[in-house]
Amino acid sequence: MTSAIDSLFSHDDFVRRHIGPDEGEQQQMLEKVGAESLDDLIRQTVPAAILRGDMPLPAPQGEMDTLAELRRIAQQNKVAKSYIGMGYHDTITPPVILRNVLENPGWYTAYTPYQPEIAQGRLEALLNFQQMAMDLTGLELANASLLDEATAAAEAMALCKRVARKNKSNVFLIDQNCHPQTIAVVKTRALPLGLEVQVADVAATIASTDCFGVLLQYPGSDGQVTDLRPTLDIARERDISTVVAADILSLLLLTPPGEQGADIVIGSAQRFGVPMGFGGPHAAFMATRESFKRSLPGRIIGVSVDSKGRRALRMAMQTREQHIRREKATSNICTSQALLAVMAVFYAIYHGPEGLQRIAKRCNRLAGIFAAGLKQLGYTCNEQFFDTIVVDTGEETSAIADAAEAQLINLRRLPGKLSVSFNECSSLDDLTSLWSLFSKGQALPNVSEIDRQLGDLPGIPADLQRSSSFLTHPIFNQYHSETEMLRYMKRLENRDIALNHSMIALGSCTMKLNATSEMIPITWPEFARIHPFAPRDQVAGYLEMIDQLEAQLVACTGYDRFSMQPNAGSQGEYAGLLAIKRYHESRGDFQRDLCLIPSSAHGTNPASAAMAGMSVIIVACDKQGNVDIADLKQKAEQHRDQLAAVMVTYPSTHGVFEEGIREICNIVHDCGGQVYVDGANMNALVGVAAPGEFGADVSHLNLHKTFCIPHGGGGPGMGPIGVKAHLAPFLPNHPVAPVKGVESENDTISAATYGSAGILPISWTYIRLMGASGLKKATQVAILNANYVAKRLAEFYPILYTGRHDRVAHECIIDLRPLKEASGISEEDIAKRLMDYGFHAPTMSFPVPGTLMIEPTESESLYELDRFCEAMIQIRGEIAQVEAGEFPLEDNPLVNAPHSHNDTVSSDWPHPYSREQAAFPVPGLRANKFWPSVSRIDNVYGDRNLFCACPPIESYQQ
Repeated sequence: MTSAIDSLFSHDDFVRRHIGPDEGEQQQMLEKVGAESLDDLIRQTVPAAILRGDMPLPAPQGEMDTLAELRRIAQQNKVAKSYIGMGYHDTITPPVILRNVLENPGWYTAYTPYQPEIAQGRLEALLNFQQMAMDLTGLELANASLLDEATAAAEAMALCKRVARKNKSNVFLIDQNCHPQTIAVVKTRALPLGLEVQVADVAATIASTDCFGVLLQYPGSDGQVTDLRPTLDIARERDISTVVAADILSLLLLTPPGEQGADIVIGSAQRFGVPMGFGGPHAAFMATRESFKRSLPGRIIGVSVDSKGRRALRMAMQTREQHIRREKATSNICTSQALLAVMAVFYAIYHGPEGLQRIAKRCNRLAGIFAAGLKQLGYTCNEQFFDTIVVDTGEETSAIADAAEAQLINLRRLPGKLSVSFNECSSLDDLTSLWSLFSKGQALPNVSEIDRQLGDLPGIPADLQRSSSFLTHPIFNQYHSETEMLRYMKRLENRDIALNHSMIALGSCTMKLNATSEMIPITWPEFARIHPFAPRDQVAGYLEMIDQLEAQLVACTGYDRFSMQPNAGSQGEYAGLLAIKRYHESRGDFQRDLCLIPSSAHGTNPASAAMAGMSVIIVACDKQGNVDIADLKQKAEQHRDQLAAVMVTYPSTHGVFEEGIREICNIVHDCGGQVYVDGANMNALVGVAAPGEFGADVSHLNLHKTFCIPHGGGGPGMGPIGVKAHLAPFLPNHPVAPVKGVESENDTISAATYGSAGILPISWTYIRLMGASGLKKATQVAILNANYVAKRLAEFYPILYTGRHDRVAHECIIDLRPLKEASGISEEDIAKRLMDYGFHAPTMSFPVPGTLMIEPTESESLYELDRFCEAMIQIRGEIAQVEAGEFPLEDNPLVNAPHSHNDTVSSDWPHPYSREQAAFPVPGLRANKFWPSVSRIDNVYGDRNLFCACPPIESYQQ
């Protein structure tokens, strides 16, 4: 029995604030849908055979107590001076960017810009990112970011293979001076695709090696700056595609690889103001030749026009990106790092070309002074460098490195050598501290004296010094005061709809509250400033937090082990399928390479299976949207000896709890296969049912969906995988910072051991705040909200799929095909018209063409759900006016939507409906109106006239 004092000290306030409808509103909604209680609704909706008992998690905890607990954990990490390098460097996030982007829900709660009319700000920032990558690499085309440098290298390898015409080799040649984590990820990606990776001295072997592509590091992993041109020239003569992994800061001083003849340049934009975060999230970049544009992976932001002929931005070729390449894929990229790309390009805009070059010169000069001082102390080191000095230390290597770590100075250990990489945070005082480690009691060199004697750009050969201009566009040259920078970022923010404006009812995307208290820890230095390859005794806090998060996710899912390495849902799928493949191979079942996938699956499912070296057979769905069990059974039996896995999403992609999920698992297991349950819809399961208990062997979890990491306008994401015990030995590992208890030779999925570890505190905090009871209630209310929306809209739009008692899971699909046939109004017209009401559209034409899939999440209040439903009902009325002939099909509020402010104030208004109906279809909009900044965008024009660089400044002013 709860006492009075217990109730006063109850800490479930966060649960109440996370869940939108209060108790009274929940009761109203339950009455509307015909259920007595939340438990009753769940009994009506979820198959009894999979309902679970209580989760082994603590009770909810208050925000202040939770933050204090996490602070104690974080303080076990030691923030050291990091000179490890290897693609990760300490940096300074300008406070104006920290406060107004990373800590601003206007930026971090937006969704992927599939509806570009209400994402023009983010699209402009990403277009700027592309321009930055093109300028710095010396190439003609860039995408809007990838996951990290290592996976970008793997994508580049696949790109080389796609564009190979006459070259039929299957060998990809990697220079031995590439970062070890990059080599490991590329090897993992190559093997299932039937490609062979050879690691060698490329300059010495390229003339005699039969290969389709090569990967070089610039500068090398050992800091060496070498002329790429001789190697690139040979490659060109032999029809070999070339990839260069480049340090982005070095490109401000070094001749860009594109100017030297490289076909593709990749790298990380991390050191442009994005914290190390123990490995991520960071935006990778990829630039290439114009001729490769139709094969480039990831997202490309393009310049198009709207219906009034005005310049407008959109994701070019977004259908390719949204649906991936299915079973013929060599890439399953579905997540970019939009938020981090935005931060990186704002850093470039804030500093401008001169400021960036000054930072690069400072790093280079520190390295030059340090190297000169080492020579005075009797050491030898590399003569050519940008910011990294590798010192011959012989038998003294461990002693010096250990002494350094005792002073919280981290150096990179190499056989008989130590590597020291300088960064933006390095200072002149650091030189003295470093020299003292090597001095053996000798007098330390004099910084000022060496500086006076040192020439410009030490370590960089004259013929490799950059001479070409870069970042000349006015965007990079006019926002250098904080006032102007602040206003520019705010101007872009105001062009986007994010969760701080209204609900985003995207089915299968779970746009829920990303609470401020969950976000606070990611900027703590104890989490933000940790190098992913720091010594283990310096990262005890991270390891404890990750271990606890693994235990939390085990409790939520019923699995036995988790790997936090996959840094996107797509990477999680891939890692899970590789674990299945390795498991079969360990038992001698090398022939098991076939994956069964329902026809309703997201495109990443067959794409991931193809990348894992599996062939795909599609399983039919029945008229209710369920997996056709008879078809599944027939195909599983037919391919019994080859069956590796089935991939199913549960609840189904159609938003229904399939009654036969246990039978599906049993059929596949009986035929020797494994069951992969896609975790995209886990928000309908936590606390109610557990895939690890109802028959699944592996799942990835989208932490950026169910567990509150924000979408960031298209990334960051995290996709850790949970497995049953028999698959645990096949989880990913890492060559630089291995995971205990996992085989050292296992696959490497991401550049860092724990993927984008810097955002894992968000999910840890969410689970701790909610506790077992709060998480279960969140799931129940998510299902309640979806059924409430379905019930309200069913009178006006057909609900396509329902389960028992006409219930949906956490999302519902409304079928617009009959309406389109009767009126000519399409699902796209309705999606665009919703913008005039201040809403982002639900998921359009997925998984069924001609539909909208709505997922309201548990965080939306009854007021907001009703506001959305009333907008949809009002739109149905507008469609009726078209059906009745009151508005012509070619000129009505829907086909002309969205209506920008420019449209409604124009002196020319030729439409048969009023400006008021266009802009203010419901009265509440007069008090709070979001204006789309452009009219409907011409998709076809943008794809036919692919232009992915910043337009002249005059077009912005127009």
